[in-house]
Amino acid sequence: MHTQTATPSLSLESIFHPSDFSQASEVAFAHALKLALVASTELHIMHVTPETNLVHWTDFPGVRSLLVRWGLLPEGSAQEEVARLGPRVQKILASDADPVDSILHYLRDHPTDLVVLATHQREGLARWLHKAVAAPLARRAGTMTLFVPHGAEGFVSLADGAISLQRLLLPIDTVPPPQAAVTVAAGLAGMLGCDQVTFTLVHVGTAGDMPAVQTPHHTGWTWESVVRQGHIVEQILDIGTTRSADLIVLATQGHHGFLDALRGSTSERIVRGAPCPVLAIPVR
Repeated sequence: MHTQTATPSLSLESIFHPSDFSQASEVAFAHALKLALVASTELHIMHVTPETNLVHWTDFPGVRSLLVRWGLLPEGSAQEEVARLGPRVQKILASDADPVDSILHYLRDHPTDLVVLATHQREGLARWLHKAVAAPLARRAGTMTLFVPHGAEGFVSLADGAISLQRLLLPIDTVPPPQAAVTVAAGLAGMLGCDQVTFTLVHVGTAGDMPAVQTPHHTGWTWESVVRQGHIVEQILDIGTTRSADLIVLATQGHHGFLDALRGSTSERIVRGAPCPVLAIPVR
């Protein structure tokens, strides 16, 4: 059961994108840059390597070249032209044998509103999720993270920057409280100017146990509810695949930081198997 409310807005002041300079990270970078463009916010791009002398600044993802490809800047544009479009880009090169520790240290001193992370191999994701992390991913537990899996096109086109966000899947249960995921999902769609969107609320269990949420109203938006029984992760991933979801949005327990919330959890298994990007929102 859900009631309708006014359309919320999503406010982003800072976006953080760790990059390993791989081809698999390009799609994640495109998502980070597009969101920074739309939100007119800061974009911090960080690369960590034990040997910084082997890295040149030109190795970083090309912000200007991608904006040229998207038709937002002409060829030969100066660096100053990027800032005029809205995003304020900062590139960070750090020397460390352990990229996870280095990134966590940076985020502790530079809190962010959204982390955009490529999950281009199981081993890479496992290194992020299973490492013993003393500090949370960000100073506050409310840090959202957008996981962009290898092989998925995502909802931002690498070719031209077009946004395709029409089918959002929201797994909901009583714990953690699902309202934050509903609010953020609608806020993201509103911020990106998506006028035709179907939001599917999925509860694995019985209809009587499905929690009530408030769903924002917007012309062209449709909210539907689906109740399934069976294995939670399998059911969610099955619906995501059969309905060609563009994005899965889920709430995670955020009491001990985002990575702690994911390790060994249902959320982690969804991130691992999702056919599309997953936006995880830690809640208290």
